[in-house]
Amino acid sequence: MSDNSQAPDDTHRLVAQRKDKLAQWREQGSAFPNEFRPDAQAGALQSRHEADDAEALEATRYDVAVAGRLLAKRVMGKLSFATLQDASGRIQLFVQRDMLGEAAYKTFKQLDIGDIVGLRGYLGRTQKGELSVKAESIELQTKSLRPLPEKWHGLADTEARYRQRYVDLIMNPDTRAVFKARSALLRAIRGFFEERDFIEVETPMLQAIPGGASARPFITHYNALDHDFYLRVAPELYLKRLVVGGLERVFELNRNFRNEGLSTRHNPEFTMLEFYQAYADHNDLMDEIEGLLRQLSRRMQSHHAQACNEHAVDLDQDFDRLGMAEAVLAYNDDIQADDLSSLDALRALGERCGVRGEAGWGAGRWLTEVFEARVETKLQRPTFIIDYPAEVSPLARRRDDNPEVTERFELFVAGREVANGFSELNDAEDQAERFRAQAAAKDAGDDEAMYYDADYIQALEYGMPPTAGAGIGIDRLIMLLTGAQAIRDVLLFPQLRPRSG
Repeated sequence: MSDNSQAPDDTHRLVAQRKDKLAQWREQGSAFPNEFRPDAQAGALQSRHEADDAEALEATRYDVAVAGRLLAKRVMGKLSFATLQDASGRIQLFVQRDMLGEAAYKTFKQLDIGDIVGLRGYLGRTQKGELSVKAESIELQTKSLRPLPEKWHGLADTEARYRQRYVDLIMNPDTRAVFKARSALLRAIRGFFEERDFIEVETPMLQAIPGGASARPFITHYNALDHDFYLRVAPELYLKRLVVGGLERVFELNRNFRNEGLSTRHNPEFTMLEFYQAYADHNDLMDEIEGLLRQLSRRMQSHHAQACNEHAVDLDQDFDRLGMAEAVLAYNDDIQADDLSSLDALRALGERCGVRGEAGWGAGRWLTEVFEARVETKLQRPTFIIDYPAEVSPLARRRDDNPEVTERFELFVAGREVANGFSELNDAEDQAERFRAQAAAKDAGDDEAMYYDADYIQALEYGMPPTAGAGIGIDRLIMLLTGAQAIRDVLLFPQLRPRSG
């Protein structure tokens, strides 16, 4: 790898030198052994012996075997120091010629930064008080052929961190902290729903008919069936089929794919939580989501503070709830109730707000576009926006007292959409009519409109109990809880443009 601290010619020279060393190791025996087994990790040793001074460590000898990557090495004659990093953290190595022996000490001095080693010894503290493993033996486990960057923090080319995440993880403890926190939060989400008698399920990623969201799908061809299939844009319609089948509480942590552009908030492959609960409505789900996010926020603050920065959002607060029309008026002094009173008024308002409309848009679509243009980014506090127009909510149940709007919500925090949910439409005839409207919109050129799914209509005709469901964008949630400003910072391998040439 070429990095900011080394010219390409220097890198090539250093790689050649390391390959020469590897050739020498091969002559001496196995260059990539697999017999060493560590019995301790750096982070656990640091925590367990934090209060032990040098005398306590000397009085009770702690023999350990540790393994990891050399990140630093200082050779000072008969005495050397090194830094070893494993999955849990870092610890200092105290390497003395008289303890290792002449030949082994010479071999140690030939090790390079980045090499992976196994070391046996016992714990002690240096004169400066740093916990160290005093080496009695050290063995090369894997020869590193490429030099690590001398400086990784503050690289001007941040894309290098995304393209070579493995180097970023080696050099940047904060990066590792974010992804450890992400894993812990996924476990916590599973625990939250399992405690509430939900079962975790898996639904198809390859779908003959993409559905469950207004999005443009990726298309692939299945050779065995000689048929085009779609990577799922959402698992919703399959999860609701399961509710029809009697699995009344289901959730899935799923990977979705949407054929859209790249941005700081969008990646074409992303993780969603979707859950569905029979005999519940959108109000029940808002309560549950508020409780879930508050629990995750507290966990992040108490157990994963290293993963957070100054932009992290504390969700340990009450969430607001506003109707869409109410929000448009509340956050815009230049918009009055009369501007929302009719299709013509909303069209004029939308054009004044810079919305480029299309023929056939109804009042609900114009209101939604105005909301997205003039309100979304202003919703800094956690806010549920409710009462979405039926025109833009083809899967949501209409309100009994106002069929023009639905029992749907979206949650916004720090100007970002985090969750979307609603009381589900379980009227098969109404759903069929809305699918037909979506299919007509697709025929008219709307690439994000839904298809008509006859099998799903048939499932509803068997009867789905009153149900509510919601989806939470896991990547955006992790962004909020860690303070990440770009979705690429919370994805191990984000999508990047292919390099030219």
